[in-house]
Amino acid sequence: QVQLVESGGGVVQPGGSLRLSCAAEVTIFAFYVVGWYRQAAGKERELVATTTDGGGTNYGDSVKGRFTISRDHQKKTVYLQMNSLKVEDTAVYYCYAMDIREREHHWGQGTQVTVSS
Repeated sequence: QVQLVESGGGVVQPGGSLRLSCAAEVTIFAFYVVGWYRQAAGKERELVATTTDGGGTNYGDSVKGRFTISRDHQKKTVYLQMNSLKVEDTAVYYCYAMDIREREHHWGQGTQVTVSS
């Protein structure tokens, strides 16, 4: 059973920064594509960013140039550094992991990010 434990959400003013963390309780972290999706109220869940063990990254168009995803192999943790936050970044952010061997998808419980003045 894969567990993803998120932390780092909160309230921030427009233009501010936050860093999200997600610790993955898995046996072999290298087998997982990990990242973040988000869901704003009344909207569908959308891609924020994902990263592979080889260092490949994929970002949603709305966050390119502002958000940076990274992963720590030893800590089995994925991070999302969010800069220049906008009101429209307000959403529940979900940690995501996909086992590349079995194509199984896993989700964290979600952490709220609110950008408001």
